[in-house]
Amino acid sequence: MLERLFKLSKNKTTVKTEVMAGITTFMTMAYILAVNPSILGDAGMDSSAVLLATAIASFIGTCCMAFMANLPFVLSAGMGLNAYLAYTVVLGFGYSWQVALLAVFVEGIIFIILSLTNVREAIFNAIPLTLKRGVSVGIGLFIAFIGLQNAGLVVDSSTLVTITSFTEKFTTHGICALLALVGTLITAALHIKNVRGSILLGIVATWLIGIVCQLTGIYTPAPEAGFYSLIPSQIMSADFSKLGETFGQCFRVDFSTVKALDFIVVIFAFLFVDLFDTLGTLIGVATKANMLDKEGRLPGIKPALMADAVGTTVGAVLGTSTVTTFVESASGVSAGGRTGLTALVAGLLFLLSTLFAPLFTAIPSFATAPALIMVGFLMVSSVTEIRFDDDNLCEAIPAYIAIIAMPLFYSISEGISLGIISYVVLNALTGKAKKVTPLMYILAVLFVLKYIFL
Repeated sequence: MLERLFKLSKNKTTVKTEVMAGITTFMTMAYILAVNPSILGDAGMDSSAVLLATAIASFIGTCCMAFMANLPFVLSAGMGLNAYLAYTVVLGFGYSWQVALLAVFVEGIIFIILSLTNVREAIFNAIPLTLKRGVSVGIGLFIAFIGLQNAGLVVDSSTLVTITSFTEKFTTHGICALLALVGTLITAALHIKNVRGSILLGIVATWLIGIVCQLTGIYTPAPEAGFYSLIPSQIMSADFSKLGETFGQCFRVDFSTVKALDFIVVIFAFLFVDLFDTLGTLIGVATKANMLDKEGRLPGIKPALMADAVGTTVGAVLGTSTVTTFVESASGVSAGGRTGLTALVAGLLFLLSTLFAPLFTAIPSFATAPALIMVGFLMVSSVTEIRFDDDNLCEAIPAYIAIIAMPLFYSISEGISLGIISYVVLNALTGKAKKVTPLMYILAVLFVLKYIFL
C-alpha cells in the first residue's frame, strides 16, 4: 500500500529511509511546540491551547502535503509569522488575538484561491534557476544561524553579534553552548562516516549527554532564566480541554474595534511573508533534494502550495498562527527522505505529541541546534552550482545578494525580495531586459512598493 501511495521505488527510497527521515525532520522541528506557545502566550493566548492547536494543525497540513503532493515537506506554525502576530498585530497595533487569527484565516482562504488559479506556481516558475540556487544557499546560512542562536553560541554585542562566553554562567549558558558544539562534531563525524540518520542520532546523543551533565551537576536547571530540566517530569498528558480556549475564536470578533484599512494591511503582511517564506523553503529544500526539473521547476508544487494554504486556514480555526512549510524539512531530505511518507511520519509524530507533549518539549534547543548547523552546511554546498564567471554576473550577483540578505536580515522573504529586485535592475541596466519575464518585473515593482509603504 505504501508503495502505491508514495511511489517509493520510483523515487529510489525505502520505507525505513522515509521513516528515519520523518523522525529526523520532526525532531528538528519539535522546538516549535515549546516556542510557539511562549510567543503567542505573550499575546494573551493560553499556552496549552496553543500547543495543542499547533500540533494538530501541523498534522493536518503535513498530511495534506503527504497525500496531495507526495513531497517530504513538513508544515507547522512559522517562526517570524508568530512573532508578527504577537508583537506587531496584538501588542503593537492593539488588536485582540482573535482579530489576528481572523487575519490569518482570511490569508489562508486567499492562498487557497491563489493556489487554485496557479498564481503561486507561476511566481515559483518565474524565478531564474541561478537565483533559486542562491536562495537554497541563503536558507542554509539562515537556519545555521538559527541553530547558533538556539544553542546560545551567538549572543548580542556591541558588534551586533559575537560568540558567547563559555565560562560566564557555565552551568547554564556556558555548558549548553559547549554541548551544542560537541553535538555538532558528533553529528558531523557520523555524517562523514555515512551513518544513516546521522542528524537524528546527533540530536539524541547531544540530549543524552546533557542529561548526564544534569545528573552530575555540571548543568543546573534555572527556569527563571529559561533553562529547564532536561529530564521530562511527565511523560504523557491526555487533557485536551484547553483547546476550547482558542478553537473557533477567530470568528468571535468585535468588528467595531477593527479599522478596515489597518486590517487589510495586516492581511497583506501575513500574505507577503507567508508566500515568499514558503516559496523560498520549497525552492531551497527541493534544490538540495534534486527535485527540480531541467527548467528549475518543482513537479507537484501546486498541491504543495495548496497544502500550505489549507494548513494555514485550519490552524487559524484551531488557534495558532500561520502554518507554513518549514526549512527544517531539509534535515529529513538530507537523511534520505524523498516522498510524502517522510511528511506523513512527521505529521503523525506531531499528532502523537499531543499525548506526549511533556516528553517532546523537554528536548532542549542546544540538542537540535547541531542538526540545524549541519543542515546549513549541506544546503550551502549548492553554491558550487552557481556560475560566477563574467557571462553570468547578472544572475550570480542577485543570487549573492539573496544569500547574504537572508541571515543578515533574518528573513527568507527579504532575501528573495532583494534578489528579485537586483536581478531585474541589473538585467535592465546592462541591456538584457528582454530575458526578464513580465512576472519578474511585476514582482520587482511590488517589492519596491512594499519597502516604500510597509
